[in-house]
Amino acid sequence: MDQITHWINGAPDISKPNRTGNIYNPASGKCTKSVAFADAATIDRAVDAATVAFTTWRHSSLTRRTQVLFAFRELMQQNKEKIAALITDEHGKVLSDAAGEVTRGLEVVEFACGIPHLLKGAFSEEVSSGVDVYSIRQGIGPVAIISPFNFPAMVPMWFFPVAIACGNTVVLKPSEKDPSASMFMAQLWRQAGLPQGVFNVVHGDKEAVDALLVHPGIKSISFVGSTAIARYVYETGTQAGKRVQALGGAKNHMVVLPDADLELAADAAVNAGFGSAGERCMAISVIVAVEPIGNALVARIKSRMANIKIGDGSQNPDMGPLVTAAHRDKVASYIAAGAQEGATLVVDGRELKITGDGFFLGPTLLDHITPEMSVYNDEIFGPVLSVIRVNSYDEALALVNGHQYGNGTAIFTNDGGAARRYQNEVEVGMVGINVPIPVPMAYYSFGGWKNSLFGDSHAHGIEGVHFFTRGKVVTSRWLDPSHGGINLGFPQND
Repeated sequence: MDQITHWINGAPDISKPNRTGNIYNPASGKCTKSVAFADAATIDRAVDAATVAFTTWRHSSLTRRTQVLFAFRELMQQNKEKIAALITDEHGKVLSDAAGEVTRGLEVVEFACGIPHLLKGAFSEEVSSGVDVYSIRQGIGPVAIISPFNFPAMVPMWFFPVAIACGNTVVLKPSEKDPSASMFMAQLWRQAGLPQGVFNVVHGDKEAVDALLVHPGIKSISFVGSTAIARYVYETGTQAGKRVQALGGAKNHMVVLPDADLELAADAAVNAGFGSAGERCMAISVIVAVEPIGNALVARIKSRMANIKIGDGSQNPDMGPLVTAAHRDKVASYIAAGAQEGATLVVDGRELKITGDGFFLGPTLLDHITPEMSVYNDEIFGPVLSVIRVNSYDEALALVNGHQYGNGTAIFTNDGGAARRYQNEVEVGMVGINVPIPVPMAYYSFGGWKNSLFGDSHAHGIEGVHFFTRGKVVTSRWLDPSHGGINLGFPQND
């Protein structure tokens, strides 16, 4: 059985690990690989490599950095299908979805290729006699990225292209459930000409994460995961003196007003609720049906669910398995809880019949849920779509704004005034208007509000550039030959 090891200082790590973890193919349920788990000493070696590399990479020209980024982008594009296959094998999502994930990640690489423009500062001449003031932005040093299982290529690419373009070095800790995509990208960085030590990959569990959070050589932490762990990462990292951006969980509402195109809304609900088996932080998990369209909308969603093809992601069905057996069982327990708490079980995904030992669960539709139910309050992270009914726009808005999460939301309507009012009044970081998954383009920033984000910096875009750099203001005076004399008075502008 193959063992995945770490990538440190531009090459695979050859040291023997003290602990390892198993990697499963979710479609078959079989253990296919093992992965080395990093201890504190391994983290030290990775951070040391990143620290040494920073001393030279920070001084590399913007032209040189851009050349490496362009080369990496081309290599990623050429190997998109191989990376997608690795993701499908370890995560379970269908091949087309995995390829789409790589494409969205590449948008951030393309954004980072504009780093010569993005790092331009400002200049003010003659702020005082013979005095100029200008601002610059500089990289901060070795940075850590801790990424989740659901997007093993895209989420790391939210961060490391911008970090590297800004002159930093990276230690990436991907999910131990699907680490192969990160290792493949490390090899492509080397082929692209990135100096050794600039991009490092370490694997592991909480021990590795904790070592990164408190390591004195790490200057910042970028994290995506559940809200409980995001809060822990933020509190631990900031207490250790690091800047931290920690993106947490979500419960994304899709408000459907009575004037909406119900065919479009039903298509969007199914696509956004069950794509990637619901294992994405931007999945629509709650439909807020503003009456009297509840029955008609539920009927349309149910009819579309009957046609969803489920199977091994490598065969490119509509939906694949969940990532682990434990996670599948946890999602199934929410379905049971919803029914016990009084929701109407319109479609029960637990009834799915499929051969083999894969971690499959069918799409589920719950109707008549209420705000007190666990299926409404908790992030389920699986193919479970819940419908809550309200009587007005104001009631729908209050429901969304009252939830602990504020990651993404959507509104479906043909009323431009209502849509504009919603985008202004809703307390959520990313809003879609007749768009069910409003993931921003790379030149805008990704991130939510409330318990969906800890820290005040979102991913990629200009906020990403600012997160991975520090501002510096320089005041200079170059004396001309005619200058002379001594003046001990307080400097004054004149």
